[in-house]
Amino acid sequence: MRILFVASTYNSMTQRAWIELDQRDHQVRVHLMRSGRPLTNTLATWEPELVVAPYLTERIPDEVWQRYTCLVVHPGPPGDRGASSLDHALLEGRRRWGVTIVQATARMDAGPVWAWAPCQLPTGRSKAAIYRREVTDAAMQALVEAVSRFEQGLGPLDPQPEPWPDTGWRPRLQAEAFALDWQASADELAARVRAADSAPGAPVVLGGRRWLAFGATEEDHLRGPDGSVLAHRHGAICVGCGEGALWLSHLRAPGPDGIKLPAALALHRAGMAAAEPVGGTIDILGEAVPDLPEDPFAEEAGRRFREIRYEEEEGVGYLHFDFYNGAMNTDQCRRLLAAFERARRRPVRVIVLMGGADLWSNGIHLNCIEAAPHPAEEAWQNILAMDDLVEALIRDTDHYLVSVLQGNAGAGGVALALAADKILAREGIVLNPHTRNMGLYGSEFWTYLLPRRIGTEKARLFTEACLPWGTTIGRQTGLIDEVLPAEGLEAAVRAHARAIARLDWFDKLLMGKRFQRRKDEAFRPLERYREEELARMHRNFFEDDMGFAEKRRNFVFKRTDPHLACQLMERDWYSARRTIYRYRRYESVTYTGKRAGG
Repeated sequence: MRILFVASTYNSMTQRAWIELDQRDHQVRVHLMRSGRPLTNTLATWEPELVVAPYLTERIPDEVWQRYTCLVVHPGPPGDRGASSLDHALLEGRRRWGVTIVQATARMDAGPVWAWAPCQLPTGRSKAAIYRREVTDAAMQALVEAVSRFEQGLGPLDPQPEPWPDTGWRPRLQAEAFALDWQASADELAARVRAADSAPGAPVVLGGRRWLAFGATEEDHLRGPDGSVLAHRHGAICVGCGEGALWLSHLRAPGPDGIKLPAALALHRAGMAAAEPVGGTIDILGEAVPDLPEDPFAEEAGRRFREIRYEEEEGVGYLHFDFYNGAMNTDQCRRLLAAFERARRRPVRVIVLMGGADLWSNGIHLNCIEAAPHPAEEAWQNILAMDDLVEALIRDTDHYLVSVLQGNAGAGGVALALAADKILAREGIVLNPHTRNMGLYGSEFWTYLLPRRIGTEKARLFTEACLPWGTTIGRQTGLIDEVLPAEGLEAAVRAHARAIARLDWFDKLLMGKRFQRRKDEAFRPLERYREEELARMHRNFFEDDMGFAEKRRNFVFKRTDPHLACQLMERDWYSARRTIYRYRRYESVTYTGKRAGG
């Protein structure tokens, strides 16, 4: 069918929805409500059979839903209504929730239900993480069912599902609903921060100034006065509270000009903290606060803030790196490289790069770059540190490396994963192996790593077309090696890694790896790839030849990029994907499908 997506932004939910419907041979176009272009104009030009709203914070105009069937993805179970559904559920401590596909009518979220699916709300996870995983998976299950019903002419569910207990219309929650009181327990405060993450953020007062807090982790060992900063660790701050203490990884000043940054950096920019620790302490809010760097290899009991951690089991090393929103600043890249080099010296055969449970990596840290006194120089240092990390992975021929993509990956984060020998991915993640839409040529040895996986021509098309890719195409093209179900993912990964480490012919496996590395080096030295990529990136950063500065600012401040919005809305997504890759040999590049009911 011809389907029009109506969305506020082209977020991960919208991308996943496109992947799922495109895979089922639907021709999908996208309209961004914040583009400034009237929706009625797009409808008149496109003439869709069905309108779908995967992620929409605005109301669909009356003249649209009265003429077209409009299916809205609502992140709540039957009977739930309102714009802050997931926020309310998390604040109430619910553990079971759902996603409903409702038809747009005059009353928001009150139309007939076409499909719905249940989902879990795990404890200890942020709203954004749950949205990207549990909610999105349930939404895709329900959306595919609803679109199928429409295509078959079946209409909404009959009978309609019973409303869930204690649901109904609930108002949009403002930031103050998540405000932190330092007399509360760490568990309660962490739950509030997670419910407000990644938007609107949890209001908190530090040093007499109001901030929005993100990235909460309970601390089981440190204690101190309520509201006082007890410790610093790699940009995060630990604050005393009623019961225990709480780490906050990020802060943002309220208002449109605020940038979400590592907490200590945000305080430093406001003149409330020193730039760096000195002699084991750092000045924060006028006090000498202990600086407590993490040891990724330390085995310590209890909860605490850790971005990088290492564990070892049966000849396999597991290196976890969980960076907020998947962004990796210069310091994080360097610390991860140091941890990897240390892991290499351990008595292991296989090193598994686990990433984070929510996101793998999205490459360099655009917020830190934007906040730097000299953004171009900070971007340059960031990409050099990222390249150093990727190069170390490529050059390690003494271990078998496995990348495990538990969550979405984008930009240089995809290249980071490709540096391993084997790539495992959770079913349903979204991959964006490109940087052109951010005004960057790209580095991280992508010109070496991507072609060796999918071929030179596909690598060019992947990076130029800037399409999101799902795990099905990723597996079929060779971008990833295996797709694993979400349930039991970590156990499956560990079994896989142990099996590799126990291979009778493991030494021959490494021998083949060394031979291929020497062969590749003889064909074209690795340093050549780096030099050529960095030459292009230097122009991107210091000459702004592809518009990186403005595109970066639009990203950081959540502004709609008019050029990108125009590209998204005018693109023939159906043909773009099929020009690069076809699921079936006979799959047509141009849309030839029948209309619904035809």
